[in-house]
Amino acid sequence: MQINVNGKNKECPTETSISKLLESLDIDNRYIAVELNHKIVPRKQFNEEILQENDSLEIVTFVGGG
Repeated sequence: MQINVNGKNKECPTETSISKLLESLDIDNRYIAVELNHKIVPRKQFNEEILQENDSLEIVTFVGGG
């Protein structure tokens, strides 16, 4: 199925959770925020939230500095 991740189309298998997608992208979920279709997804729901055709995700990485 097709989804959009940070403005780019991506093919992924059906029944893919946000956690599985992050794993496939080699992204550590401890330092990110995920927005799915313009709504923030709490980290505790990453395993439960199953992606659907044409979903749009924004994945933001936190960067420390000062």
